[in-house]
Amino acid sequence: MNFVIPAFAPAIPEMVLLAMASFILVADTFWSKRYQFATYYATQISLVVVAYFIMTSFSVDVVTTFNESFVRDSMGDILKLFILLISLGIFLFSKEYLMQQKFYSGEYFILGLFGVLGMMVMVSGNNFITLYLGLEIAALSMYAMIALRRDSRDALESGMKYFVLGALATGLLLYGFSMIYGATGSITFPEMAQIIASGKADAVVLSFGVVFVVIGLAFKLGAVPFHMWAPDVYQGAPTAVTLYLGTVPKLAAFAIIYRLLVEGMPGMVHDWQTLLIILSVLSMVVGSIIAVVQDNLKRLLAYSGIGHVGFVLLGFIAANPDGYSAAMFYMIVYAITGVAGFGMIIALSRTGNEFDKVSDFVGLNARNPWLAIMMLLIMFSMAGIPPFIGFWAKILVIEEVIKAGFMWIAIIAVIMAVISAFYYLRVIKAMYFDKAEDTSPLQPISSELNLAVSFVAIALLVLGLMPSSLIELAYQSIN
Repeated sequence: MNFVIPAFAPAIPEMVLLAMASFILVADTFWSKRYQFATYYATQISLVVVAYFIMTSFSVDVVTTFNESFVRDSMGDILKLFILLISLGIFLFSKEYLMQQKFYSGEYFILGLFGVLGMMVMVSGNNFITLYLGLEIAALSMYAMIALRRDSRDALESGMKYFVLGALATGLLLYGFSMIYGATGSITFPEMAQIIASGKADAVVLSFGVVFVVIGLAFKLGAVPFHMWAPDVYQGAPTAVTLYLGTVPKLAAFAIIYRLLVEGMPGMVHDWQTLLIILSVLSMVVGSIIAVVQDNLKRLLAYSGIGHVGFVLLGFIAANPDGYSAAMFYMIVYAITGVAGFGMIIALSRTGNEFDKVSDFVGLNARNPWLAIMMLLIMFSMAGIPPFIGFWAKILVIEEVIKAGFMWIAIIAVIMAVISAFYYLRVIKAMYFDKAEDTSPLQPISSELNLAVSFVAIALLVLGLMPSSLIELAYQSIN
């Protein structure tokens, strides 16, 4: 008996997530008063269920549906699984933080779930409309999450900044889309690539379209010189929201760049490669140097993230499958490390004290030796010191950009990596060599978070000692 696979089958994980998020949205109004954590547990169950659907229908081949507007492939499935896995960790850390800061609400988890849905749609977008739909679902959720704490002036200001600049970036991106559509007559990426390769597209209009698209993407990534929002938003938003902003959206951002530039416009590689070189070099230089003078750890990690974006773009500059694989590997590693870094801040936060300054970590070794070791592992991985996983991430993208013939960019990358090590080591110096005025023992806000942050920090070392599986996963998914 032959079974006909329905046209919507490739999108079943997204459909399940939408259904569950919608159910939780309605149910939260009923059960939140009686069962405080029901929304949190329902959110985590939803993520696990969706991950199960992806794993049981994992796509090795490229499958398209909905008139080629939605694509399912191994790269997309791996990115979605990491988005779901990292989101599980984010919500775990967030629950304790929201309780500690006394603004726990089911809306945070519901908005986070819709944000994950938007990111999954972005990962599978195979034309301009699907990509934009996913982008807006995720962006609108994040705007609301940033301003969720209505009694915080900083959070409201950050939400407004992100909303205004996000709207500007979206406008530029849409303008670029319209120009590319005008030049090619197509909105579907494979068809667009064929028209560009045939030489039938208007080259001048297409070049302008590429410029606007790259600028829009640079805003979303927080690449220099379109990074102005990142430090202010990271610092002003509640740490649970900063944890969300600084990790999973980066994986979706990688997917957008890959779908748009690599799959949609491979014939324009020399145009977008030049633009990415400028963004990459500026991001590495500015991110590494300005972070040196930051005392607020969230702001420091924002500039650190800008520097990391510069390193990720090295893989795209290489403009070959191995380069894209290295960039994907770097983005996954950066997202995991980000969870560990912001997770440590959350684990040590107290009511009225965000524990987000470098000075807060002074003497941590005397107050809690175990957490000091965990923070050391996290900082070493972010700095790219062997044998941590961050070292392999940097090595791979630098190696690919050298193979592509851009030795001068690789030299800049190595110099910036050395400079960036300074501000990570500054945190370690504060923990181990500076004496704190308060020497009382310091415990994380819960044993659950102590276990979680320890697990992620140790994973950075274990993955660094055995990196081949994760590297192979990234390389096979694209190659």
